[in-house]
Amino acid sequence: MSNERRGGSRRESSGGQQPRRPDHSGKGGKNFRGGSSAKSRAQANAPRRTPAKPAEQGRDVHVEGGVRLQKVLAQAGLGSRRASEELIAGGHVEVDGQVVTELGVRVDPATAVIHVDGLRIQLDQAKVTIALNKPLGVVSTMDDPKGRPTVADLIKNREERLFHVGRLDADSEGLLLLTNDGELANRLSHPKYKIAKTYLVTVEGEIYPRVGRELLKGIELEDGIAKMDAVHVVQQIDGYAMLEVVLHEGRNRIVRRMFDAVGHPVTRLVRTRIGPIPLGDLKSGRTRVLGRTELGTLMGAVDL
Repeated sequence: MSNERRGGSRRESSGGQQPRRPDHSGKGGKNFRGGSSAKSRAQANAPRRTPAKPAEQGRDVHVEGGVRLQKVLAQAGLGSRRASEELIAGGHVEVDGQVVTELGVRVDPATAVIHVDGLRIQLDQAKVTIALNKPLGVVSTMDDPKGRPTVADLIKNREERLFHVGRLDADSEGLLLLTNDGELANRLSHPKYKIAKTYLVTVEGEIYPRVGRELLKGIELEDGIAKMDAVHVVQQIDGYAMLEVVLHEGRNRIVRRMFDAVGHPVTRLVRTRIGPIPLGDLKSGRTRVLGRTELGTLMGAVDL
């Protein structure tokens, strides 16, 4: 699907005309860098993978009465049984932390933790994780007593009972993750795993390098100090600036409060990435199910 530009209400100037707003082309404005480079920002979002370990001498992961490992891999979408056998024989498959190269090994799909080339494989086909591009005006709840549009309205066609991971304000847009995997949801929300979130933010005023340094060093808010992991000015034009910011804070309205504190109110906020999962070209109000590789990298980011 082609990417639908996400709109938002524009502030009117004192003369009643709408000011020109920065576009996504990156042209026409000065660019400064605050914080890490593009490479560092990518590293901040990269999942932490554990390399395959040699099998411990004497440890046996075989389960009598279980399902043959190659069948489990094939059912999980790794290819035919023959292709799965080649993966096993080539030493690409771990079961419960042990590299398995024997084709006769049986496992219990309900309890086994299987990685292929360091990527966690989801064996429970009843579990699903989806990405949603939340539009403006939609609240990040499954029910709203005020009768406002909710996330639940956008996933009416899903049979699973899904829960959203994290929140976005009604006046913010972009990526939300929803899942029926309780453990994954808990870990993604836990500050221990420091899952980075990336936002494209439009603010009032011109952003000077010292502002980026303040945001990186830390801003004193009413509920404690908050700081960003990376700040990059994409474009500045006609009294507005567009920035890409990365942070792993999950406090309420944290991005808006930080920019308010440095004197640059936010006029538009779009979340473009959660950990290794990008918003990509997902249209506003639409969803997509995470594929095997995306889900594996997301689970790896929280040590599953």
